[in-house]
Amino acid sequence: MHTILTITWLTFHEARRRRMALVALIVGALFVALFGVGVWLIARELRGEGVPLPIQNQAYSFLLIAGLYVVHFLTVMLAIFASVDTVAGEIASHTIQALVTRPIRRWQLMLGKWLGFGIMLVVYLGLLSVGVVVTMGLMAGYWPPNMAAGLPLLALEAIVLLSLSLLGGTRLSTLTNGVALFMLYGLAFIGSWVEQIGSLLQSSDAVRIGVIASLLLPVEALWRRAAYLMQPPLANSFPGPFATSSVPSEAMVLYAVAYAGIMLLLAMRSFGRRDL
Repeated sequence: MHTILTITWLTFHEARRRRMALVALIVGALFVALFGVGVWLIARELRGEGVPLPIQNQAYSFLLIAGLYVVHFLTVMLAIFASVDTVAGEIASHTIQALVTRPIRRWQLMLGKWLGFGIMLVVYLGLLSVGVVVTMGLMAGYWPPNMAAGLPLLALEAIVLLSLSLLGGTRLSTLTNGVALFMLYGLAFIGSWVEQIGSLLQSSDAVRIGVIASLLLPVEALWRRAAYLMQPPLANSFPGPFATSSVPSEAMVLYAVAYAGIMLLLAMRSFGRRDL
């Protein structure tokens, strides 16, 4: 256990040395600040015009979900960029040999990296999400429902991508791994929209295509369920960019948990058999 914790700490140190997490945190802080100014201006305008409170809350709900979508996107990008080079790059530069030649098992090295990046991503997501939610609450007096159920789904998104990235890094170059991750994410994104539109048009074939895309990478499905939970029921009754007409089930959440775990185990197995 001490070995795994040491690798976890070294992973934190490497991310700090590259200033990757610091830059992502600065960008996230700037976004939260800009989001707060926007919410304050909009809330002042709505109150000044005497807009009824239910309509105000609908507007605030839309703004909040839009803000959380940006947080979701920033976390997804950080999950990819932070981990895409951690195994492939070290293999290519042969720096990985300095670790694996010591009395450290390869699965311990992989698990330590996974924990290090996973904790970093969860902390980053938590800081930005809480910043957005608290800003909305203080500036507009609006608090979303089911935060405790929605935000962990966003964290699970990052863990899914992290596990897949580490698996790809054991066999693919940094560039190839990054391209593959972005293409899979794009496929899941398009598949999500196909499923939503198919649900509105009652097209079972379109919905099926979206479900298949979610099975390949369940990231967007987790986002849709999180957005559904953190909006009032009325917000999901009208078509819109964040309305969810086809809600992923709890089974998809369990699938995502299993997906992340299996990808991590495969990464450990693949790295253990890699000829260095």
